[in-house]
Amino acid sequence: MNFKDKKVIVTGASSGIGKQVAIDFSNNGVETIVLVSRSKTKLERVEKLLNPKCETRIYPCDISKKNEVIEMGKEIKEKYNHVDILVNNAGFGRYGKVLEQTLEEIEQVTFTNYLGMVYCTKVFLNSMIKNGSGHIVNVASLAASFGIPGMAAYCGSKFAMLGFSESLYHELKGTGVGITVVSPVAVRTNFFDNDSFKGKMPHKIGYVLDPKKVSKAVMHASNSQRLEIVVPFFARSAVWLKHTFPYIVNPIVRSSFN
Repeated sequence: MNFKDKKVIVTGASSGIGKQVAIDFSNNGVETIVLVSRSKTKLERVEKLLNPKCETRIYPCDISKKNEVIEMGKEIKEKYNHVDILVNNAGFGRYGKVLEQTLEEIEQVTFTNYLGMVYCTKVFLNSMIKNGSGHIVNVASLAASFGIPGMAAYCGSKFAMLGFSESLYHELKGTGVGITVVSPVAVRTNFFDNDSFKGKMPHKIGYVLDPKKVSKAVMHASNSQRLEIVVPFFARSAVWLKHTFPYIVNPIVRSSFN
């Protein structure tokens, strides 16, 4: 858990998991941390919470926009040459049946949660491989393994993130660069603040994680050879059951959330 001299980038760093990850990295010897989010004001608030011994740079960027990510990557690599750890954390959800959502609403979730991760990974991957070291941590969700009614766009983006990461995991063998997915259950953040959730899903969530627990998993993931870390660990059994006995688990998921 000592990250002395490491350079870290955290997307979605303005709140929730990303904010906690930034704080924890800054307290564990990181040399430089780059905070990425759409809101400069919120990033400035997070910056004040970080350990002053850590060099901090804030970078307002909408990762759903390819050109903005490319420009961000260009500037950061010119300044730091390469980064050691990339935490792809930015993402959001919107509740609603596919039939009732517009294509634009589905695209917004997909472009941020999935393509934003792809853009950031592509921008920094080459320099990691040239340096012979580095780690990509993709923050997904247990929804990467369960299709939840009313959350098709979100689940689809997380399924895609896990599949992309697994393929890249194999491709990176022997390069010195690693990739790990962190898949937590529901986390106590502003995720459910979106108007689409009002009066719907939040009251059904019985087990909610503190962002500190997920942040700890992200930090472990940045030194791990594992493909996926499920938080809490016992939730892995639910994934196993779903894949082993889908004819039993799928009806339970459907009835629970409907």
